[in-house]
Amino acid sequence: MLHRPGRFDRLREIRELDPVRDCHQIYRTTALWEFPFDVRMGLLLAFWRTFAVPSIAELLAATGETTTRTERRADDTGILMYTLIEYGLDHPLGRAATRRLNQLHRRYAIDNDDYLYVLGTFVFVGTRWIDRYGWRALCCHERAAIYHFYAELGRRLRITGIPPDLESYAHWYDAFEAERFAASPAARQLITATKRLLADLPKPLVPVGERVADALLDPPLRAAVGVTPPPWWARALLSGGLAGRAGYLRHGAAPRRQQYLDGGLRAKTYPDGYNVATVGPAEQHRVDGAARAESSE
Repeated sequence: MLHRPGRFDRLREIRELDPVRDCHQIYRTTALWEFPFDVRMGLLLAFWRTFAVPSIAELLAATGETTTRTERRADDTGILMYTLIEYGLDHPLGRAATRRLNQLHRRYAIDNDDYLYVLGTFVFVGTRWIDRYGWRALCCHERAAIYHFYAELGRRLRITGIPPDLESYAHWYDAFEAERFAASPAARQLITATKRLLADLPKPLVPVGERVADALLDPPLRAAVGVTPPPWWARALLSGGLAGRAGYLRHGAAPRRQQYLDGGLRAKTYPDGYNVATVGPAEQHRVDGAARAESSE
């Protein structure tokens, strides 16, 4: 089918790389050049998806970071994740981001399976969004690279039991959701506090309103966070708008000339800039029943 010259050049370059050895290079190209909007949506939806697991939702609500510092919490997550995507795990800034993630989580007695599930949301939520709404399908190199990138991040975050390949991880991830998704007051509190984050997303979703935002959630997630099914027009507006966007990007749009982070990552709650090594709360609040002694580095 017709498309602008050069539209698939980066995909051809990706297919010449090794998805294990070059996993960061492939993922960076996918996230910052090919699908920047979709990857950003995937990160938000991955965050929302964790609310459906009561043990995770209760901890998130108890710390107060997500409900009382909502924008700052979102900026913290975005800074750390996009630092890893931009620079990779072995760059000094990537190592600083990984170290900070460990520091921010190590004070809490979080179950390894909960960690493994959260890691899985970064692998599967975004890729499944692209499968449904992206301007092209992900290729096998991209899927494998995303898995290997996050599997290595998980090992550096001291997560154990990471499934050995993408297929087995998907099976584990889907089984975990089927078993553990459940409604909780914490989940309703968290989704209410964070829906306004959509206002800072790219233009296609800014004016759509809360009901269309609800259409972003699938039925199991809506049930767990206490969101009523959206009306037909909201579902139609979402799917039609995103399908139109995908068609335009595939057939009419020129390839991107600048990657998503050209000019740096802008964070509203850090108007004077930030240090990756210190983003997040200056001192973690301990949660009764969920804190553990901090180990020395």
